[in-house]
Amino acid sequence: MCESIRKPVITVENLTMGFGDDIILQDVGFEVFKGEIFVIVGGSGCGKSTLLKNMIGLYRPSAGRVLVEGMDINTDDGKALKQVRQKIGVLFQSGALIGSMSLAENVALPLSERRQISPALMELIVKMKLGMVNLAGYENHLPAALSGGMKKRAGLARAMVMDPTILFFDEPSSGLDPITAAELDVTIKGINEGMGTTMVIVSHDLASTMNIAHRVIMLDKSHKGIIAEGIPSELKENSDDPRVIHFFNRSIEAVKAQGATHGT
Repeated sequence: MCESIRKPVITVENLTMGFGDDIILQDVGFEVFKGEIFVIVGGSGCGKSTLLKNMIGLYRPSAGRVLVEGMDINTDDGKALKQVRQKIGVLFQSGALIGSMSLAENVALPLSERRQISPALMELIVKMKLGMVNLAGYENHLPAALSGGMKKRAGLARAMVMDPTILFFDEPSSGLDPITAAELDVTIKGINEGMGTTMVIVSHDLASTMNIAHRVIMLDKSHKGIIAEGIPSELKENSDDPRVIHFFNRSIEAVKAQGATHGT
């Protein structure tokens, strides 16, 4: 379906974000459509994670707004904010599991606020979500007993336990070897294809981006915003911006440019 007639599930409008006098992002705007895997890329320090934190309401922008299914993520209306946040799940970079709790207990945490859910139903839901990320049978394991990739998948199960319509990922392949990262990509794509979940992913992993992204935006530190948007393969082959070409082709010029940016 043509993007011009698709209704976005996330709209970022004229977002500006900074800390004191240091502006990280300026006048950033884009849309994310239902069911797509939307990846945010760019060099270190360009504002990828800052943008994600604005999109999930952890940061409040200096200007502009983020709409999730038409609702402002930074609304001061507590009831409305709760409704917005029930639509989203988040997988943080570390997985953010509580070490003293079993996987089942970790995954069940978001359900604990729903007092109408019986223990039997809660147990069933937890088993289903762990099964979806290939962790069936690990309910009673502690996080310390798991590999890095398993911890990420357990964190994903917890992010999905409330059946969100949108999932956010902060550097999901960070700290993983290439094979484990590729296995996580398969899990992410399977959930997207099987459930139609909209996904927004911050990533530094070019191979993963090329493999799973339907669309990407590329941020640039000096530009303080978006310098490219589109299908990753097309940006790699057809962009006329040297910064984009260098990034998607991992050329030596990009490495030098990134080093110069950081004063190395």
